[in-house]
Amino acid sequence: MFSEAVAIYRASKKKRDINWFTENIARPPAAIVVWFLAKTPATPNQVTFLSAVVAAGSAAMLIALPGWFWLIMAAAVYEFSFVLDCADGMLARLKKIASPLGHLLDFLMDELKAMFIYGAVAVRLWQETGDVRLLLVGIAGLFCLAAGLSLTSFTRRPEYGAKPATEDGQPAEVGGRKGPVGMVLSGLEWAARIVVHYPQYIWICAAFNRIDIYFWAYTGVNVLYLAKTFLGIFLRLGRPIRTEAT
Repeated sequence: MFSEAVAIYRASKKKRDINWFTENIARPPAAIVVWFLAKTPATPNQVTFLSAVVAAGSAAMLIALPGWFWLIMAAAVYEFSFVLDCADGMLARLKKIASPLGHLLDFLMDELKAMFIYGAVAVRLWQETGDVRLLLVGIAGLFCLAAGLSLTSFTRRPEYGAKPATEDGQPAEVGGRKGPVGMVLSGLEWAARIVVHYPQYIWICAAFNRIDIYFWAYTGVNVLYLAKTFLGIFLRLGRPIRTEAT
């Protein structure tokens, strides 16, 4: 089984993965999941939906089960959902049925899972502290997260000039800036992408019983992303239309 799982990992991984954690930590166990599923009728889309269900279970654990031990268990369940999230695309590429539509479904489920976990953490922190302001921050953060999803979907439309989606999706174009200011902006963008991809660090926050670090970091980066993306759309489409004098 091990050699077959290794072969599946090599044959089904992306040409360019999103980060080191996904490629080297999440995808190896995902290859084992794909090994079990490869000879079954299970479809990649079904695995995508299962990943969302498992994440919802993790969110329920965060709300219903207090204490450090259950925090770690909830994080572990969520990480398994992320392994499934990797497995769906790997299964699609292995069976050679990967498609832009499948990627869009995966993107949608990823955002729903992010809302599950973020909202559940906000409730958990309120339960632990009794501070109602945390619920207000959570509501505002969920708005920014949902609005950011809408703006991302808008900017990925062909009418907006986005490149067509491929079987690997629409990877974000980052970096490439020049000069001191450009380097600073690229560095900030790199740090923000780490915060956005919370599966690679939320388990660390849980292990140290500091899930509040994830909460505040993820809130901040979504507020900034909403502001940045909306400003970019406004500057592009909100300018006055110039007409030539006749």
